[in-house]
Amino acid sequence: MKTKPTQAGSTLDFVYFDAGGGHRSAAIALQSVIASAGYPWDIRLVNLQEVLDSLDIFRKLTGFRLQDLYNLLLAKGWTLGSASLLAGMHAVIRVFHPAQVKLLSAFWKERQPDMVVSLVPNFNRALYQSIQRAIPGVPLVTILTDLADYPPHFWIERQPQYLICGTERAVEQAKAMGHDEAYIFRTSGMILRPQFYEPLEQTVAEERKQLGLDPTKATGLVLFGGEGSDAMYPIAKRLGNGPIDLQLILICGRNAKLQKRLGELRTRNKLLVEGFTKRIPYYMRLADFFIGKPGPGSVSEALQMRLPVIVERNAWTLPQERYNADWIREKRVGMVLDHFHGIEDAVRELLSGGRLPAMKGRIAEMNNRAVFEIPKILDEVFRKEYPNTMPELPARHVSDIAG
Repeated sequence: MKTKPTQAGSTLDFVYFDAGGGHRSAAIALQSVIASAGYPWDIRLVNLQEVLDSLDIFRKLTGFRLQDLYNLLLAKGWTLGSASLLAGMHAVIRVFHPAQVKLLSAFWKERQPDMVVSLVPNFNRALYQSIQRAIPGVPLVTILTDLADYPPHFWIERQPQYLICGTERAVEQAKAMGHDEAYIFRTSGMILRPQFYEPLEQTVAEERKQLGLDPTKATGLVLFGGEGSDAMYPIAKRLGNGPIDLQLILICGRNAKLQKRLGELRTRNKLLVEGFTKRIPYYMRLADFFIGKPGPGSVSEALQMRLPVIVERNAWTLPQERYNADWIREKRVGMVLDHFHGIEDAVRELLSGGRLPAMKGRIAEMNNRAVFEIPKILDEVFRKEYPNTMPELPARHVSDIAG
């Protein structure tokens, strides 16, 4: 076991990749909160795709990086049979596992981090084995950025490491895999950017007016992640020309073609079309409900903004996101459809009979503080792994950052 006299100057490597965007966002959010709280750590972001780029068999076969291929599938909605695709990807990862461990071992030997924090699935076995080979005794902490694991070999592996879980389901999965409770930490939800905890400076009515929206009309926000999805177009067409009196904010992400198509769509109801933006918290504050895929990030963001969610769960839903839909049903904080073909009936039901305020009331009882809880957990792990470390409290307490 390595010993350090103080935490000052300690390096923590946060491992992420850009498949879907949520992993990078979580890493940057944590880095920001840790810096604001005054922890004496050097947080270094590691894009795992770049480290393993020379082994990317998917790029050799298709011309696309694995993360780019994943994002293309999301944007096009080509996710039918994704469970089989995931199994195939795991098979490729197993074949190249020894080479991955060798590459990563050389990487860690050069960088010499004091802790490695993984925010990625699928590669935690290679991360652990490479750390043990290159820098024995350095802890691996895996933060699940999904509400639950999708075994086997997705998030949780049978190996000595720390796990940070955002739901009780994930905690129980970790215990079932043989992990000791002392190495499992439960947070109150998924990691969100600090901006989701900031108040809106002006009233919702004033902000809607400035955007050309009706300040009194029911407003839905349609979002399918940073890459957008072609599924947004039929949703906008149905609700835009349907009998329900409402307005929509549609955020297309990096999908420029979709943004153009939606911008040219003529509808009875008002459509506000936006491309890629970092102002998701702002637009969510102006909405009354959320429509999108059951991704852990966007669902958690919507709930933080007190928005009931409408998602679909079917054969096209990514396998690791299917539990999210079940969780939404269980918590009664949204509606889960078999298909978005029924979006008009779902919105009509949501906006009638007091269902919307009832859901908002249940959502208001939630209190997701994960991004402010995890730095304290990492500090606890650090002190456990380096018992001779001199106490060195942050200049500001993490709970103060959120106001």
